[in-house]
Parts: sequence; C-alpha cells; structure tokens
Amino acid sequence: MGATESSSRKVAFAVDEEDRVQVLRGVKLSEQVLQRMRDPSPGTDVKPAPSDARGEDSGKPPTSTSQEYPSSAPSGSQPAEELKKRFEREQAIAREELANVARREREAAREELSMALLRERIQSRGEAERAQRLAKQLEKKERDLNVLDAFYKAQLAQLEKKGLGDFRTASRQFQEAAASMEARLQPRSTEPVCSSLQARVLHCYRENLGQTLRCSDVAKEYMQCINKVTKNMLVNHG
Repeated sequence: MGATESSSRKVAFAVDEEDRVQVLRGVKLSEQVLQRMRDPSPGTDVKPAPSDARGEDSGKPPTSTSQEYPSSAPSGSQPAEELKKRFEREQAIAREELANVARREREAAREELSMALLRERIQSRGEAERAQRLAKQLEKKERDLNVLDAFYKAQLAQLEKKGLGDFRTASRQFQEAAASMEARLQPRSTEPVCSSLQARVLHCYRENLGQTLRCSDVAKEYMQCINKVTKNMLVNHG
C-alpha cells in the first residue's frame, strides 16, 4: 500500500457468532488500522562479506585473497514466511476492527429494537388506558340514561295519575250538572191556550175557502190572545 493512497479503505464484511471474518466488503476501517497495514515489517539486513587486503610486494604482481562469509540475506522461503505473518497480522487487526464494528452494530440494533419495543409497549399501554377510559365513560352514560329514564317514568306516572283524577273529577261534576239540569228541565203540565179562538179560525177557513179575508177578524183576535198569554208566561217565569 503506497503512501499516496487514500487515508481510508471501505471493506464489506460479515462476522459469525465467534467473531470470525467471513466476507470483507464495504466497512470503513480506522486510520490506525490502515497505518498498521501500510507500514512494512522490518526486513533482515544484508551484511557485506569482509575481505582481506594484503600489501603488494615490489616487483611481484599483486595478489589478493578473499574469504566469502555466508550471506545473512533471507532465503527464498523467508520472504514468503514474512508475507504470511504480515498477512496474518493484518487479518487479525482487521478481524478485531470488524468485530468491534459488528459489536457496535449489534448493540445499536439491540438498542433500536429495545426502543421500538418500548414505544410499542407505551402505545399499547396508551391504547389500553384509552379503552378503559372510554369504557368508564360509557358506564357513566348508561347510569345517567337509567336515571333519566326512571325520572321520566315517574313523571309520566304522576301525569297519568293526575289526569285520571282530573277526568274522574270532571266526570263527576258533569254528572252532577246533568242531574241538576234534568231536575230543572222536567216537563210541566200545560193546557192549550186560546183553544176556542183557534177552533173558530179553523172553522172559518174551512167555510170560506179561497176567501180568507172574511176570517181576518177572527184571526186577529186569536193572535191578540196568543200575545197576551205569552206575555203572562214571561212575567211569571222571569
């Protein structure tokens, strides 16, 4: 990983129950983890082989002898081992970081679920309290209606009783008034008035058919007699 790369990497992951990394994809690692993964592991120094330099004799070609020491450079299998260790170390760091992220995600999910359950419980409790309140209001309304029904029945009974009493009183008073009126209006024995003049008028009309003027004097006497009797009756009965 070069130093010019971005300061963070996104890796997606899935963690099992034992916090073992299954898939890496889309999780943002911290800068500390990336720095650890970016720094190379210390390499093995390669030491140069020492050599002996001997002085040259005059007149003789210089000769040199060198003794090669075993090189301390890592063998071909050592870089692979180092890479493996480095990969395992980076994987352990990533696993730890991912496990922390997974733990935080689980805690956040549990907290969110707890809040949802709490809200649902509060809502359910509120609905139950509202139902109880409505039930109490309904019971109170039923009691009020029963009281009003009893009151109206009592008033109706009193009105019926009073009306029946008034009817009986009125009936009794009517019967008494009718009896009194019957006593007052009993038929009286009367005699015909001006009967002789009435007979003369009838006889005259029979004898003088078509000539009624001949009976005018008798008729006049009859009318005078009737008027006189009527006046006498009005004076006597007031």
